[in-house]
Amino acid sequence: MNNEIFSRSLLVIGEDGLEKLQTKKVILFGVGGVGSWVAEALVRTGLKHLTIVDCDNVAASNINRQLMATTKTVGKIKVEAMRDHLLEINPEAEITAVNQIFTEVNTPDFHIGEYDAIIDCIDSLKDKAALILLACDTKAFFMSSMGAALKMDSMKIAVDEFWKVKGCPLARALRGKFKHNKTFPSRKFKCVYSPEVLQNRFRAELDSNSPIVKAQVNGSLVHITGIFGFTIAGKVLEALIG
Repeated sequence: MNNEIFSRSLLVIGEDGLEKLQTKKVILFGVGGVGSWVAEALVRTGLKHLTIVDCDNVAASNINRQLMATTKTVGKIKVEAMRDHLLEINPEAEITAVNQIFTEVNTPDFHIGEYDAIIDCIDSLKDKAALILLACDTKAFFMSSMGAALKMDSMKIAVDEFWKVKGCPLARALRGKFKHNKTFPSRKFKCVYSPEVLQNRFRAELDSNSPIVKAQVNGSLVHITGIFGFTIAGKVLEALIG
């Protein structure tokens, strides 16, 4: 069946590309609005070995933008719902679901030096900064998502090197944190971002079943988070296939 599933992928990346892709190992931190679409694109294209990391449960408020979130999966562990979905696409894929939050304290748990690509779709500023520093010390391809919330215009989405990103509050906050701590990423890396910043139209309540403490809930739309995710996936595929 795999020959049929990936027949259209083969026409673009060839047999060598698909074989190479199926030997690579990728770890993805965060399977929410952006990360879920990254995982979807990678597995549909032919990636076989994927580890997904997240500590959240599916909430009703996720349904508007997160791939695994439906009325049937609300309340389920997010990485498990995502894994079940991905295995419906390719039952032969090896999807490792890690229901855990990434922090600077538990970094050894993830063995990220074993991966060919590391993807950051984390929301928390502190944890995101820790992952960036750690990932940049590896030889793996690394790409990070900046803030995808409060955007409407998909034409403003862009990719650039982290220190060249303009207009993104999250990138600005990360750079400020690195400068304050006098600890910097050891190499350059690409980010997907948008300089557009809209305002929340209404107050949104925090998800009651989420273990993640958020300072503010910001609105976000699936056409933006999806493009962020697909953009990252495209860059990862280019890096893995060569």
